Amino acid sequence: MRDHYDFVLVGAGLFSSIFAHEAASDGKSVLIIEKRDHAGGNVYQEKKDGISIHKYGAHIFHTSNKKVWDYVNRFTSFNNYINSPIANYHGEIYNLPFNMNTFSKMFSVITPEEAKKRIDQERAEIKGEPRNLEEQAISLVGRTIYEKLVKEYTEKQWGRDCRDLPASIIKRLPVRFTYDNNYFNDRYQGIPEEGYNTIIERLTEKADIILSTDYLKEREKWDGMADRVLYTGCLDEFYGYRYGKLEYRSEIFEHERVESENWQGNAVVNYTSHEYPFTRIIEHKHFLKEESPVSWISREYPVSYEETGEPYYPVSDERNTELYKKYRTLSESDKHLIIGGRLAEYRYYDMDKSIEAALDCYQRCR
Repeated sequence: MRDHYDFVLVGAGLFSSIFAHEAASDGKSVLIIEKRDHAGGNVYQEKKDGISIHKYGAHIFHTSNKKVWDYVNRFTSFNNYINSPIANYHGEIYNLPFNMNTFSKMFSVITPEEAKKRIDQERAEIKGEPRNLEEQAISLVGRTIYEKLVKEYTEKQWGRDCRDLPASIIKRLPVRFTYDNNYFNDRYQGIPEEGYNTIIERLTEKADIILSTDYLKEREKWDGMADRVLYTGCLDEFYGYRYGKLEYRSEIFEHERVESENWQGNAVVNYTSHEYPFTRIIEHKHFLKEESPVSWISREYPVSYEETGEPYYPVSDERNTELYKKYRTLSESDKHLIIGGRLAEYRYYDMDKSIEAALDCYQRCR
């Protein structure tokens, strides 16, 4: 470890790893400080019984940006996995996203014209501008789909009644009038064949990394070791909650080894009713078609941020948006500081968007 670096990066997730690679490729010295005992952030994987387990929820790479696709393929090859989740509503199984397979089973229709007619009839229930998430969802997909596949799943996810959630949370819901179960519209999609850990290792191979270390506990020490600091953690925590706390939702991931070669028949199954407290079950071996006489599954339980202390999803309502703006303005006055990533920017990033943002961030700061 050096006495001084060009950059100290706080957090070893995907955003920081991309930044680290670009900086090191420019001949810059980089130190990464990570609170967890591993690098990789939420894309980190564990290997058990020959199965690659997504420890913090399923991460399926998808993008329509060829520049980003070519970039990640420099570090590993991807398989041709297509995300085709299914939904379980009280034992009824429906295809996702909402498409003709969904409508055919739910409404006993065959043609797109029949499906459109049924959904339009139900959408007409909402008059005027939707006042909450429930009305917004019904205005998009009708009451039947809303009640079976959206309402209770969303209430579990956010811990609130849909009538108490802002309409802005669901700006759109994917509706396809084709028999196509491919969840994403993006041109490129897949799972890294050597795993996400390999990508992170190759991105950060020229950086020094310190794990199990809380930057904020010795902030002056680390700040003094670099020309500039990239911070990817929660911005309200960085400033000691000066203006108040930003709200997040969190997750508990329950991993279980099951004595079955094929436990649920699909990588992703959403549980859309309150009958089950979890939102979905992931069976990991299906992502890479890994062979094993047993299987590993993960149940995902949405909980309050206070319950785990692990922030995952920002609650981007009016109050939190305005509060974040105050912290962002404060950060812009510090020329030593760079902020980036989903936590520091208080937004949800798909992986491809995180890579885009990290590449753009480094270009601005180089």
